[in-house]
Amino acid sequence: MHADIALGVIGGTGVYRIAGLEAVETHLPETHYGFPSGPVRVGMIDGKRVAFLARHGEDHGVPPHRINYRANLAALHKIGVTRVLAINTVGGITERFGPGVLACPDQLIDYTWGRVSTICEEPGTDVLHVDFGDPYTNAVRAQVLAAAQRAGVAVVDGGCYGATQGPRLETRAEIARMRRDGCDLVGMTGMPEAGLAREMGLQYACLGIVANWAAGCGDDAEITMADVLSIVETASSGIPPLLRSLLAD
Repeated sequence: MHADIALGVIGGTGVYRIAGLEAVETHLPETHYGFPSGPVRVGMIDGKRVAFLARHGEDHGVPPHRINYRANLAALHKIGVTRVLAINTVGGITERFGPGVLACPDQLIDYTWGRVSTICEEPGTDVLHVDFGDPYTNAVRAQVLAAAQRAGVAVVDGGCYGATQGPRLETRAEIARMRRDGCDLVGMTGMPEAGLAREMGLQYACLGIVANWAAGCGDDAEITMADVLSIVETASSGIPPLLRSLLAD
């Protein structure tokens, strides 16, 4: 529909719109998998067309285990998106990933269960065995990191994202296990989204906003949504200049 879309952005908790998106058109495309979480907003940033979708819906009405990840990605693909930057609000586990940090992970571990995690689910569909050794598209990761450097936005390069089921937060024991497994970040929406993007042939990278220390890490203070949203709002200030730099590439 819009072959000239330069970038698709999926917003996570606390990120329900893109600052500076102009001349916005609204689309709600029905896909083979149903409707996405909410409308796809297509507009212009510095002369480049960008599509934005709020993963949980614009009113944050869809919990992580109920998100129709297939419909979200298929909706973006249907309107012409080929490159996706997924913004995920996450918790920090290891020392480099404290609250307020932006991170571009290069690995992930999937701890979710019961989610439809493939486009091969329906009888009669082709069975795909996609290479997923590097779960994020290396070229897009490199573009994001270079754009951040040009824009003067600090982004931590690398790290392992552990995707949990949610919507509850994790226990200290669960986070301790994830640390032993090699996870640096914890979130609830990284999978099956990344795997589905690979199956659909979308170029895909993650930009994690660290909103809090995970249970048993850092100062180990009680985690409240008010605190999470406050930190996300502050840390998100780096996203508009990063996007403008990425679109200029």
